[in-house]
Amino acid sequence: MKRAGKLIEKIASYDNLRLAFHLACRGRRMKREVLNFRDNLDIELRALSKELLAGEVNWGEYFSFVVRDPKVRTIYAAPFRSHVAHHAMINVCGPVFERYQIEESYACRKGKGLDGALNRARRFARSSKWYLQMDIRKYFNSIDHQVLFALLERRFKDPIVLNLFSEILDTYHHTLGKGVPIGNLTSQYFANHYLAPCDHFLKEQLRQKKVVRYMDDFVVWSDCKDDLLKVREAVSEYLSEHLALDLKYARLNRMSKGLTFLGYRLFPNRIGLSRRTRDRFRRKSRKLVEEFHSGTISEQDLVAHLDPMLDFVRRGGSFRFRQRCLLELERANP
Repeated sequence: MKRAGKLIEKIASYDNLRLAFHLACRGRRMKREVLNFRDNLDIELRALSKELLAGEVNWGEYFSFVVRDPKVRTIYAAPFRSHVAHHAMINVCGPVFERYQIEESYACRKGKGLDGALNRARRFARSSKWYLQMDIRKYFNSIDHQVLFALLERRFKDPIVLNLFSEILDTYHHTLGKGVPIGNLTSQYFANHYLAPCDHFLKEQLRQKKVVRYMDDFVVWSDCKDDLLKVREAVSEYLSEHLALDLKYARLNRMSKGLTFLGYRLFPNRIGLSRRTRDRFRRKSRKLVEEFHSGTISEQDLVAHLDPMLDFVRRGGSFRFRQRCLLELERANP
């Protein structure tokens, strides 16, 4: 595959930076640093353009906070100016990452996402007797900078763009030379691209046709248990030797027993919600309603947070579950 070059002029162009600004504003328009940036938009964008062209951007310091959903994760929020730069780079470099992805990879891709992954998984679940589900141990914090940069060099040849990628990697280390921060747009693309060679290994060398990957959670289906045992061994060896990664688990089971994937329970002829999804929905909806009744959030905020949660559980054919939850909320907040 031909490497992409001559990208930095497009990244640093005023039109691209202005688009990047609007994309970076989503969900944070009224924050003080966003308002300050907008008040001096032309000056900020032209200064950022010069830094990008020089290949040396002041990326600033991360602001970190912890979320429990229910797994404890530390999120690292970059300064708004850096968010704009990340969007500017992905606007131009995103299609280069996209060209190396296989069809069955669904995270961080336009027209794919959760619904696409779930629909493909349900199709394979109906037509297969066995599944092998694999997940990477501490994935984001295990990504090796040297390995990732070598993968980036295979796709990009623009030296300034590669230097900017290197700078972004240097802004975060979980351990020396390892890790990308959860919270960066570039981290999502880096992490998705990091496993793309394993996707090609599965499809082209192991000849597996029924594969779905959503970031570091991936599943292979087959009618032959022994075939999947060989896949498990080969993938574990590939990840260790080529990507410096370890499997957290590799679960092999009959499809009739059910597969927990992306918050749902998949069976050959039906779909439901996982226990964790049910518990999370109950906990979050209860907290939101309590905050509304206490005056902490408005009705508009309540609806804005509750609607996507309801959309998520609706996919699991959860009418009775939602009814029970609403009754519980009414009784708890008469």
